[in-house]
Amino acid sequence: MQTFFVEIKCALGRTYEVASALAEAEIASEIYSIAGNYDILAKFYVGKEDDIGHFVGEKVQKIPGIVDTRTIITFKAF
Repeated sequence: MQTFFVEIKCALGRTYEVASALAEAEIASEIYSIAGNYDILAKFYVGKEDDIGHFVGEKVQKIPGIVDTRTIITFKAF
């Protein structure tokens, strides 16, 4: 299993809409509202054989209202 986080920048006024769409898609294990350059931080798990880039491009970035994303790949949990 691969764990990674995606910071999501939303179009103005669409953060709650994007968060709801992520939750309804049931692709993120956790979704947080954050302050700073991005509006949402979402945690994802995919299989070892899955391509994270394709997953983000095909499942996350296609959600209406998303302007930009930044993917953070993790290596080990302590």
